[in-house]
Amino acid sequence: MSLTAPSPAKPPIAGVLPARIKVLYITTLHRTGGWLTEAFAADSAAQILLEEVVGVTAGLSRLRDEVFDAVLVSHEPGVLDALDLVEGLRAGGNEEPMILLGSLPAQDIDALCYEVGADDYCCVAETTVRGLLWKFARAIERGQLVRENRRLVQAERQRLQQEHLEAERLLDQQRAVIADLETIGSGTKTQPRDVADVEGSLAHSATGCSHVQLDLPATLICHYRELLRTYVIMGAGNLADEMADLAEMLANANVSAQCAMQLHVHVLEELVQGLGNRSARHVMNRADLLVLEVMGHLADGYRQRYYERKHPPRQLELPGFDAA
Repeated sequence: MSLTAPSPAKPPIAGVLPARIKVLYITTLHRTGGWLTEAFAADSAAQILLEEVVGVTAGLSRLRDEVFDAVLVSHEPGVLDALDLVEGLRAGGNEEPMILLGSLPAQDIDALCYEVGADDYCCVAETTVRGLLWKFARAIERGQLVRENRRLVQAERQRLQQEHLEAERLLDQQRAVIADLETIGSGTKTQPRDVADVEGSLAHSATGCSHVQLDLPATLICHYRELLRTYVIMGAGNLADEMADLAEMLANANVSAQCAMQLHVHVLEELVQGLGNRSARHVMNRADLLVLEVMGHLADGYRQRYYERKHPPRQLELPGFDAA
């Protein structure tokens, strides 16, 4: 029999069998003779390209050399134990849809088939050709869905990993902003950053170096942590009073812009690390909005305090009274 490539990996449409199915039939000398080929030829619902091999060794050899849409294994205890064969193939990483064909009633063996990784079981005396074709179709469809699901899971895992790497890069950039604020505050001239500085900054998170120690009250850190978590959920525009209270707390504690950024990065790092396998993009976007609001409120608070110091309130004199 001439061999052709397996049919394209397209799941069957509901109510429609695949046009062509390439099947490897592993059997014994007791069930040879082409009877299964003749049975498939009598039903024209699908084209079955059946290759028949005798024994486990021949079957393993064909599976190593070629890919099939499905594998049909004859189960004859004492001669060919299809359960052991399927279990070994699954353990070795073989993923072809596998259906067992035997003389035992289905209720006596189907549970064992599923436990070893087979897709289905057919009793020769109880199964029609059309029924066997549909078992092939459903097994093939299930295998394709499993592979597609695995691919999507892997793609999602890679996407989340990229998001976390991007979050780490953003945190490194924010640490660089803190360093620049420190340089400005110390009155020294800021030097332009070269490639080595950028690479060293990006390597900061990869080496797991210690984070900046905050010299702030624990209550303030806890308050900012809860505010950030709430902000991530609710977003901007819903926490105006809380933002004003936070700005007042920061101003009362004489927190500088650099220290406020350190507080933000410290709390944000904790939150990102606690995400695990969840997405970090939403958290980083909301956190960027929060720190912008915080800096704006803090700047307004200090501006107001500066104005009040330069223009303290004074008592206006009543008309007709001389100044004391």
